Amino acid sequence: MTSDLRARPLRRAACALGIAVALAAALPAVAPAQTPVIFVHGNGDHAGLWDTVIWRFESNGYPSSRLFAVDLPNPSASSTITAAEPNRSTPADQTAALAAFVTRVLLTTGASKVALVGSSRGGMTIRNYVRFGGGAAHVSHVITGGTPNHGVFAIPTVQPDGEFNGAGPYLRALNAGSEVVPGVKFLALRSDALDKYAQPDGAGLGMTGVSTNVDATGPALRGAVNEVLAGTDHREVAFGPAAFAAQYRFITGRAPSRVDIVPDTVAVLEGIVSGTANASPTNLPLAGAVVTVHAVDGASGQRIGAPVYRAVTSHTGRWGPFRAAPTTRYEFEVASPDSTVIVHVFRLPFPRSSRVVNVRLPAAPPAARADSVSVLIVRPRGYLGLGRDTVEFDGTRAVGIPPGVPTVDRAIRWFGAREPVSVRARVNGETIVVRTQPGDKRRLVSAEFQRE
Repeated sequence: MTSDLRARPLRRAACALGIAVALAAALPAVAPAQTPVIFVHGNGDHAGLWDTVIWRFESNGYPSSRLFAVDLPNPSASSTITAAEPNRSTPADQTAALAAFVTRVLLTTGASKVALVGSSRGGMTIRNYVRFGGGAAHVSHVITGGTPNHGVFAIPTVQPDGEFNGAGPYLRALNAGSEVVPGVKFLALRSDALDKYAQPDGAGLGMTGVSTNVDATGPALRGAVNEVLAGTDHREVAFGPAAFAAQYRFITGRAPSRVDIVPDTVAVLEGIVSGTANASPTNLPLAGAVVTVHAVDGASGQRIGAPVYRAVTSHTGRWGPFRAAPTTRYEFEVASPDSTVIVHVFRLPFPRSSRVVNVRLPAAPPAARADSVSVLIVRPRGYLGLGRDTVEFDGTRAVGIPPGVPTVDRAIRWFGAREPVSVRARVNGETIVVRTQPGDKRRLVSAEFQRE
């Protein structure tokens, strides 16, 4: 099994090299400068979660042309490390895709090595690439954030061939002997107690009362620089301000001058529209999606005048560039090619440019109640926990958020659909006002929180 784990990424990476050379021209050419940094998302996630981290690097003078975030295809893990399941991926699949992207960045930038920063599963993919996929020759720094380096659980009889089982063959191979690779600098970031996937009891995994054989130290790595970010949850330990500061310090050798985001005079936005297949996100380009951007009033969520941008995605799935005003709030309306699903995403103003304003279309809206429309509060760069976080719809506490360790990243509430209504969504110190659409069950309205 171990030899197969080592060989498959190498074979796939070799095949991907030719593709990477052809695609290198798609990335902006730059002269050698600071080490290129590649940010790798976690299980089921996408590149767009890294935008605030990238903005913080830029705000400290790191060139945007040296900062990259990868969209790994079919980002949800298969049930076993070798299972070929539709629209899911094995470790070998993810490692090959990462290897191809690293090659593209090296060819584009002229650099000899890159730094790799991974959230959760992304850190496992990085470790597999560096140890078994030839990555050690091309990587100077590895940073893992909340990565279950010793498993979400370590139980030989539960999902014995699962990727996240610390007693399974995949993690046993990664952790055999030294847990780091000579010649590469390693930093492992972890929470002190609030990481949902580093808990001694399996309650958060649906196994209440079962010992996971894992605790808060699970994301640590022997031989690495290990840093505890107190009070952070599973995602904040990669995407939050404290995580950024640790990442920047480890890569550059100096502390950042600031952790806040410095606004630019204009924000040029672009991204990719992807979809869902076989109940899994794909991160694959969706052609024919219609993207419409509206400027909105911050106090009511109502649209101001005509749309400020509209496009239909090509085979690349990309939309943009769109020149946004850094102080204006926008609604991103994205319709599937057949218009069976239309999402409305409201976000805070974009202070800086971003190439990863990604939108993922679900397979279908959630089951609708009679004469009602759903409004979501979504916090993809962090989790929500009752007692730690304030989460409200129109001043009323959101339901469905468990107390204690933050374990969910969204809340939902239903509103009457006969007339449009403005809904004030709040997460801690941030407020986004959204506007619903009347009586149309195809539409999903969400407030996406990003900065904290």
